Amino acid sequence: MWQGGAGSGDGVRVAVTDARERIILAAEQLIAERGQAVPLRDIAAAAGQRNNSAIQYHFGSRDGLIEAVVEHRLATLEVRRLELLAEQAAAGATSVHDLLEALVIPMLELGERYGINHYARFLEQIHTHRAVTDAANLESERRTSVRVIMQQLERELTELPKRLRLRRLRALPTVLFALLADHERAVEAGRVTAGDTVAWGEIVDMLAGVLIAPAVERAPVR
Repeated sequence: MWQGGAGSGDGVRVAVTDARERIILAAEQLIAERGQAVPLRDIAAAAGQRNNSAIQYHFGSRDGLIEAVVEHRLATLEVRRLELLAEQAAAGATSVHDLLEALVIPMLELGERYGINHYARFLEQIHTHRAVTDAANLESERRTSVRVIMQQLERELTELPKRLRLRRLRALPTVLFALLADHERAVEAGRVTAGDTVAWGEIVDMLAGVLIAPAVERAPVR
């Protein structure tokens, strides 16, 4: 928290802001690699913070830190998703595949354009955290695009029984994060490149398969 006043200069503000971002980036990587229970002191140390209370100072708690890491990439994702949705609307492209591309491609572009290579694995590790699962998150202005995509996906899946449709949409983030995390690992291992659009398309295809697979009547297990 920056406190203005006599003797306070821009250098103070920048130093604190940089410390906060270093903690966010360290948390993103360490949680991606070791899980959300990674000791906070390890995150602070990786961020170059000698004071173990730095995380509490900037974020209040572990939950606050996790929420901040989730939020850190949202602005970039939101701008790109809204761009893709606008392009699709102009072209009349509203299929499940189209909508999934608007959801997924911006996340893959994080690696290709910006060299961000831990965010999907971070999301995979925290996929049960309230920062991801709380339905109220979709009401945020920073998640307008995701809210629109999910609403349109539900409309595109009306041939499925409502119970099944909602179950698949609830499962979508878990499957999405797992596939994107696998892609990050493949990029890190040199099996694919970050900009491999064939691999991108396969991820979209697999997600579409989860959503549009025909409903099958099954006898109850006794």
